[in-house]
Amino acid sequence: SHDRLQAIVRRLADRAVARANFTGADVDVVAMAAVRATREGTVRQGRETLPVIIGTPIAGEKINGETFDGKTETAIFPGDLPENIDAVFDVSGADHRQDSADPAIRFVRFRPPKLERTAEGVTLSLPHIRLDRALQFLIGDHLA
Repeated sequence: SHDRLQAIVRRLADRAVARANFTGADVDVVAMAAVRATREGTVRQGRETLPVIIGTPIAGEKINGETFDGKTETAIFPGDLPENIDAVFDVSGADHRQDSADPAIRFVRFRPPKLERTAEGVTLSLPHIRLDRALQFLIGDHLA
């Protein structure tokens, strides 16, 4: 979920946030994307409905041994973030594989979506995730 991802980002930025707060700066932590490259969907597997993300992996990206060409759209199960964010940073846990060549967390890079046009020929903007919230925090009071 977005809340769990935001908690992980906040934890990663804890020291910097503390230093900025010490100087009196206003700080907000947001998990965001300037360009949203995937969309949510569901797939049915037997009687079960599973959440997936749908997008076009960048050429050369690999998922479960399949190498993508940068043109083929796919749906993948994104995995779950732990409810307890401390588990992400716990290197002593059973899931930590220091000797493994495969990282514990891997992010697939996706191509941005194709730009769409209205019936009048106006190009629509790229979708984003919470970019508006970041802009509001940074410059919102200057626009009021």
